[in-house]
Amino acid sequence: MERLFSSYIFELAASLSEALNSFTKKKRKKCLKMKLKILELNIDKSNDIYSSDNCQMLLKSYDDYYQIIGFNLPWVGYFVVRENEIVGSCGFTGQPKEGKVEIAYWTFKEFEGQGIASFCCKELVSISRQTDPTITITAKTAPEHNASTKILQNNGFEFIEIVQDHEIGDAWLWGLKS
Repeated sequence: MERLFSSYIFELAASLSEALNSFTKKKRKKCLKMKLKILELNIDKSNDIYSSDNCQMLLKSYDDYYQIIGFNLPWVGYFVVRENEIVGSCGFTGQPKEGKVEIAYWTFKEFEGQGIASFCCKELVSISRQTDPTITITAKTAPEHNASTKILQNNGFEFIEIVQDHEIGDAWLWGLKS
């Protein structure tokens, strides 16, 4: 009986390991299919890819935002596109100032937990480093441990201090030095 139970546990563990590997491969595969698309000025909002309420809201807010901060590549906003569907957005909060640039990323609710924010963080760091390898990259999060803080930590960011943010109030400031 004990041998049967041990055999069952071994098979169960092997099966779980295989399922986890399969899940991880699928998640990795989905990330490989993602790309960033620049949120351009005065983009044609009638294109089907932009038809969701989330996209329309972002397009409007970025039109307004670019009026304030300007449109200066690569320090702009980006849609995250996977298989011709917009699944989130990310970007910079403006041009670098005093050797620092801030990143931000959002995943649309129905796509959370699929590696999209992690993809965004990595891509924004890559864009920053390719443009200016000496720049310090920063990000702000809600003042609590959450998915975003984990993403930042996994990408080498370190907590710096608590700051005031015009959108969320108290915020944790994170930094990634060159």
